[in-house]
Amino acid sequence: MDYINVNAYAKINIGLDVLRKRPDGYHDVSMIMQTIDMYDKININKNNKSTINIKTNLFFLPNDSRNIVYKAAELFFNELDISGGININIKKNIPVSAGLAGGSADAAATLLGLNHLYKCNLSASDLMELGVKIGADVPYCILKGTALSEGIGEKLTPLKPFPDCYIVLVKPPISVSTKYVYGNLVLNDKTNHPNIKMIIEAINNNDLCAISNHMDNILENVTIKRYPVIQQIKEKLLKQNAIASIMSGSGPSVYGVFDNYDLALNSYNTLKSSLKHMDVFLSKPYWP
Repeated sequence: MDYINVNAYAKINIGLDVLRKRPDGYHDVSMIMQTIDMYDKININKNNKSTINIKTNLFFLPNDSRNIVYKAAELFFNELDISGGININIKKNIPVSAGLAGGSADAAATLLGLNHLYKCNLSASDLMELGVKIGADVPYCILKGTALSEGIGEKLTPLKPFPDCYIVLVKPPISVSTKYVYGNLVLNDKTNHPNIKMIIEAINNNDLCAISNHMDNILENVTIKRYPVIQQIKEKLLKQNAIASIMSGSGPSVYGVFDNYDLALNSYNTLKSSLKHMDVFLSKPYWP
């Protein structure tokens, strides 16, 4: 086999809590992650030049060692002592810098693809141990599905599948600095934290309504103050019969959960035509 095609799936946060700042500067988190059926396409071809060559459909993305996919391939070859070269073509469909783990998903898909291409037979756990060296979200993007993410994001516990529903996702034309958001997050005795345990209980009961009642993202406390448009999008989705609406990650993407396809489609069409210069998507949860 000289080539392989792999899909790299985006994620959303069903709940996101930050517990504390660690001595190493990172934060301990408690998050519920869910894969959705929005994905980038990764094509990997072997070459005879012993080089890693990256191409993307977006001119502004780096194609050298600054690219997380390059880092994933380089790490894979170095850790497994493999000599060889590859050409990787990335077709981006997941919005960049959107709180959807698009870059981490691409790195995860690259590790999965290389493992298969070179017949290394690494387990998912082995690949996740490699992935965390690249980024905290990479192990989850290897696992996929519904999962509780703890530590800095690398401690993963698979959960029962999230109930079937429809997702309308909006990405405004702004870039949010994750470093800024975490750096300005206030954590003290007065901080209101999302109830992650209640969300897990509702997932176990397959109760979409109860899940929606507890969905929350603590990082909204920072991001919405800096970018009020995020709150405006949330309100639009709720007015269009979304049963819940929250920001994913540190933003700026916002999504609404719908229990009815026609309502979701109507919201998608309405926002697609009315929200100029914003990306609007209609998606669903994805399970591997």
